[in-house]
Amino acid sequence: MRIGLVVDSACDLPQSFIEQHGIVILPITLHLGDRDEIDTRDPEKTRRFYEGKWDRRSDAGSSAFATDQIKQLFLEKLVIDFDFVFCLTIASSRSPMFDNAVKASFAILNDYKPFRAKAGVNGPFALRVIDCQNLFAAQGLMAVEAVRMIEQGENPIRIRERLEALTQNIHGYMLPQDLYYLRARAKKKGDRSVGWMGAMLGTALDIKPLIRGYRNETGPVAKLRHFHRGAERLFDYVTTRIAHGLLAPTLVISYGGQLDEMRSLPGYERMVAICKQHGIERVESMLSMTGGINVGPGALTLAFADEAHDLPF
Repeated sequence: MRIGLVVDSACDLPQSFIEQHGIVILPITLHLGDRDEIDTRDPEKTRRFYEGKWDRRSDAGSSAFATDQIKQLFLEKLVIDFDFVFCLTIASSRSPMFDNAVKASFAILNDYKPFRAKAGVNGPFALRVIDCQNLFAAQGLMAVEAVRMIEQGENPIRIRERLEALTQNIHGYMLPQDLYYLRARAKKKGDRSVGWMGAMLGTALDIKPLIRGYRNETGPVAKLRHFHRGAERLFDYVTTRIAHGLLAPTLVISYGGQLDEMRSLPGYERMVAICKQHGIERVESMLSMTGGINVGPGALTLAFADEAHDLPF
């Protein structure tokens, strides 16, 4: 059985991983002032995006692929190339992508037969849309686990059960740098988790909120003084969880800028050493342009799968 994997472009993975494993991207449209940009996770375009000086106070935004666009992608390509497709989307609490994909799936399953017949492909087609219930690096972790199981030859039922269980155990974290920008984007979406006074005081005192994504909820769970010190505390926290034992052998990290900047942060090398010691694969990439538009440049995100536990912050 040919099993395919689809993720939206907010899913943080390196291009080499995407190409090596044939992952298909659902693009997201970015609205940058008076122009639109399509985020397909192109690494060169992403690099230029972070090096550029887009108006970070403008009315920037993003739009998920519409139901008809998703349907067209599947019927023109995916129902021919694969027999079963897993579609992993950004948290339904933060984006309409999951709902759009679910609506599209009904039409796809109703209409796919003539497309497969015309291409000379026999047999049925099936798909499963899964809400990752998380963002950015955490979506990447889901995709890495899906790839691992697909390439081990697991059947779709076991893969679905594993992925749906994983959604309840992924801890995604984000440490932003630009609180004014984060507050402006949150306000536009009706999210009051970062208020004006909090952004002003946080910037003046260099206090950054540590934001966690967990089971379709996102919000601040700690206040960390100075971005570099906050990153070190976050990395040190991750090392303790790795030593304790994770539920999946992967740590996914993304950064809203050049990765060399991220790798120079305090605590990073200690975390890398612990990963090697415990056989944990690190998957690192630049934060997607979609992520950058929504949380600002210089944001650090990471994710791992773990049982429920108390935070040390």
